[in-house]
Amino acid sequence: MARLLRAAATWGLSPWRGYCSRVRQGELREDFVEALKAIVGSPHVSTAAAVREHHGHDESMHRCQPPDAVVWPQNVEQVSRLAALCYRQGVPIIPYGTGTGLEGGVCAVQGGVCVNLTHMDRILALNPEDFSVVVEPGVTRKALNTHLRDCGLWFPVDPGADASLCGMAATAASGTNAVRYGTTRENVLNLEVVLPGGQVLHTAGQGRRFRKSAAGYNLTGLFVGSEGTLGLITAATLRLHPVPEATVAATCAFPSVQAAVDSTVNILHAAVPVARIEFLDEVMIDACNRYSKLNYPVAPTLFLEFHGSEQALAEQVQQAEKITQDNGASHFSWAKEAEERSQLWAARHNAWYASLALRPGSKGYATDVCVPISRLPEILVQTKEDLKASGLTGCIVGHVGDGNFHCILMVDPEDAEELRRLKAFAQQLGRRALALHGTCTGEHGIGLGKRQLLQDEAQRPMEQPVWTLSSHHRTALPHLLSAEDLGRRRGRKPKGLAPPRPPGCPREPLVH
Repeated sequence: MARLLRAAATWGLSPWRGYCSRVRQGELREDFVEALKAIVGSPHVSTAAAVREHHGHDESMHRCQPPDAVVWPQNVEQVSRLAALCYRQGVPIIPYGTGTGLEGGVCAVQGGVCVNLTHMDRILALNPEDFSVVVEPGVTRKALNTHLRDCGLWFPVDPGADASLCGMAATAASGTNAVRYGTTRENVLNLEVVLPGGQVLHTAGQGRRFRKSAAGYNLTGLFVGSEGTLGLITAATLRLHPVPEATVAATCAFPSVQAAVDSTVNILHAAVPVARIEFLDEVMIDACNRYSKLNYPVAPTLFLEFHGSEQALAEQVQQAEKITQDNGASHFSWAKEAEERSQLWAARHNAWYASLALRPGSKGYATDVCVPISRLPEILVQTKEDLKASGLTGCIVGHVGDGNFHCILMVDPEDAEELRRLKAFAQQLGRRALALHGTCTGEHGIGLGKRQLLQDEAQRPMEQPVWTLSSHHRTALPHLLSAEDLGRRRGRKPKGLAPPRPPGCPREPLVH
């Protein structure tokens, strides 16, 4: 653990795969490729251009940057051997799931080996009495919930795309149900992680699936949201929830963005146990109507959903309806039947494609921020004004129940001036969220697109160590270090987590 903390302090906020590159892109030696084949088998290694191009981008607008090779391991032992091989040779590793990210996190900026984990797709253990399940990285959200259909349980975190569950853990994904059930972070109990040197770590202890613990460091929380910078997640133990007895959805339109967001805040203050509360601005509603063949009023709108018993639902919906009407809402309608609810949420989940259809031939750029609930009305109103001033075509949609929202913008990727305005808008939105005591990303992650904003949020350069210890703490430090850590201080070369120093990088200090 001490090695892990020291490594994090030494690297600042930079990914390990970037620091361990000692080869230039496109320079994998033939014997290295043969070594990859020896680990996973020849059919599971590809250097074909089309395959590499496919793995060099995600759903974002970031330029495709393909890896030098793609491998498909079948089990954790192979992942461990791949990591150890790449670590020894100084070759970057890029984990790959379903490729549904929105910040360019899979782009191989320094080449290297893309480890596609989709062939590891088993559900390893289901413990319904403990409300937990263990999955490999190739298992997707929809596949898991299909498997759980007959046991009365489900995994409620729903980012929209059918993402891989371990990829969701790596990016701390969220979704429409977060206001009731929490994000992925709150629903991960344990992780199996392969560290850069090939070591296999179980963040809560092998086989453990407890709900809470006061024993030691929260390593699970450290790896959730680390985006592959600390290791490759090869299994996740997830928390499950009972399927609700009954479900009701509702929609209502508002005269303004302010009125819609005020209703959201009022509903939360009234302790109405809403399961979903989604905001769509009038541009987004218009896009959904066209794309999903719906007929909602073209106005700022809330989509809501309530879970519970039949009696409780009636009370919740009536309370929410009164609150929204007090804020000027109209067209409040219930969706009680499963088919109606499915149509409503399908339209919400298709928001990305509906937005792109507003401007055929354009490319979509999505960015997200999250602010304290009390600042949500302010930032949404300001963002609408910024969109108008920028001249960009864009929609706003968000999980406003937890202060998180997205801007989806449609641009011509060949128009340099439009791209400049897009970048300026995204940076302004991120910095506005920070100024309102929020974060530059609620669920998309950092990837390539938000590295500067991460520095602004952390209020420190990426290369600056996280901790500075006083002389008093330095005296106590040897008692906190392992024998291997002490060996580093005595000049022996360790075999721990920290990757090799790149040329020209100064010797890492133990403490500052």
